[in-house]
Amino acid sequence: MSSPSLFSPLSLGPLSLPNRVLMAPMTRARSSQPGNVPNALMAEYYAQRAGAGLIISEASQISPQGQGYSFTPGIHSEAQVQGWRGVTEAVHARGGRMFLQLWHVGRMSHESFHGGQAPVAPSALASEAQVWVAGEDGVGRMVDCPVPRALSPQEIGAIVQDFRRAAANALRAGFDGVEIHGANGYLIDQFLRTTSNHRDDAYGGSRDRRLRFLLEVAQAVAEEVGPERVGVRLAPFITARNMACPDIIPTILQGAKALSALGLAYLHLAEADWSNAPQVPERFRRELRTAFAGRIIVAGGYTRERAQALIASGLVDAIAFGRPFIANPDLPERYRQQRSLASFDAQLLFGGSHVGYSDYLAWQEPVPA
Repeated sequence: MSSPSLFSPLSLGPLSLPNRVLMAPMTRARSSQPGNVPNALMAEYYAQRAGAGLIISEASQISPQGQGYSFTPGIHSEAQVQGWRGVTEAVHARGGRMFLQLWHVGRMSHESFHGGQAPVAPSALASEAQVWVAGEDGVGRMVDCPVPRALSPQEIGAIVQDFRRAAANALRAGFDGVEIHGANGYLIDQFLRTTSNHRDDAYGGSRDRRLRFLLEVAQAVAEEVGPERVGVRLAPFITARNMACPDIIPTILQGAKALSALGLAYLHLAEADWSNAPQVPERFRRELRTAFAGRIIVAGGYTRERAQALIASGLVDAIAFGRPFIANPDLPERYRQQRSLASFDAQLLFGGSHVGYSDYLAWQEPVPA
């Protein structure tokens, strides 16, 4: 029996994916203002990439409190739901499949999004990081995150319900499912780590207590839309944003078992993608495969060759590609045909117009001289 490849079909919950080249969530900050509303430009961009086995949308805040960057779309207002419906209809018309990533940034935010008030977090501990904020001139700049204020238990419960409502809104908007963002130093990740969670109540201290918020969110979302339509993104080996926790690996593995018991469709690991980044040990991959019964997706600067080798090993089921999809809307076919990849303009990643966004073309055969 041959090993699976990037181009083998894959079942994922109720979906049949035609390939295992997934589009990773990437913040592009093109929503319409005011209101952070998805628009026709975003529909064009995502529809161009409908050949992905699955598109996972850019992170979308579940509430105004959950926002941490300018021009990022939300999924909490009716205008946002209808805006996203235009996106999903465009993707489905091209034969694609799409999940919405549900997001609360926690302390990775700025007071300008919250009427001058501090962002929220498990504990009043600084992230020592920056977020992208547009000024009155419309130009975005990186600014320091302030010290957050600690959430009360009642507020935590309210955020769980915000996730539930956002998941319901995502299905009303036509998405095939949702991904809970529990990675990269955002709110759920902040609860998981001893470096950002110094609580001494039911949401902090032991692994069970640090996992409680994640599991309450996952349970609520699964009840709302069905566990087969839910994935979770985690980042055990990423330590930026003051998140280096000595207990995070066993915490993640324990959490994976609990998420597996809920019957979720997949786990999506965000891995470091910079030069000389730490490699994920094979032992961890095997332990995660044992702990979680659903599909396992990874993302993190993979080349076609590295992705193919990892798929063939059986340790993961699909690879999510981020930046290669920016300038290569037909990335799966380029990989299939082993064609060269176009490069993107890093200055045009966040905000702006169609330039550096939806104006990248699919492969065209070179014209003979």
